[in-house]
Amino acid sequence: MARPDKEATIAELTEKFRNSNAVVLTEYRGLSVGQLKELRRSMAGAAQYSVVKNTLAKIAAKEAGLDYLLDDLTGPTAIAFVEGEVVDAAKALRDFAKENPALVLKTGAMEGAKLSADDVKKLADLESREVLLSKTAGVLKAGMSKAAFAFAAPAVKAVRTIDALREKQEQAA
Repeated sequence: MARPDKEATIAELTEKFRNSNAVVLTEYRGLSVGQLKELRRSMAGAAQYSVVKNTLAKIAAKEAGLDYLLDDLTGPTAIAFVEGEVVDAAKALRDFAKENPALVLKTGAMEGAKLSADDVKKLADLESREVLLSKTAGVLKAGMSKAAFAFAAPAVKAVRTIDALREKQEQAA
C-alpha cells in the first residue's frame, strides 16, 4: 500500500475509533467469506465490521487515545465499530459467536474504558434501550399514581364523612 493510501486509511480508522459508541475486537480465523458477510448483515445498523491491518489499526488506536487496545491487535483481527446501540451490536456478536465458535471476542472499548470479552457478553445480556426506558417510565408512573391516591385520600375521606353525617341527620329528622 502506498504511503498516501496508508495515511488516508489511518485517518479514516482514527475517525471511526473516535466517533464510535464502542469498539469490539474479534478474531475471525476460520470464518469463511460467507460467514463474515452474514455477520456484517446481522450487525447492519448497529455496527460496521471491518477487517483491518493490525499495524494501521495500532497507529489509529493510539492516535484516538485507545492505547490499551494495542496489545490485543495481534493475529487476524476484525473490528466492530459500533455506531448504533451498543447492546444490539454486542448481542449480534454474541449470537454469531455461539453459532460459529471460530469467532472469538477479544476485547473492546466503550466511553474510554477497556472492555473484556466477558464485559461484551454482559452488555449483550442487557435489555434494549427502549425496553429499559419503558420500564423506567412505568416505575415513575406508578410512583405518581400512588402519590395522587395519597393526596386524594383525605378529600375522599372527608366527603364520605360528610355523606355519613347527612344521612344520619336525615334519619334523625
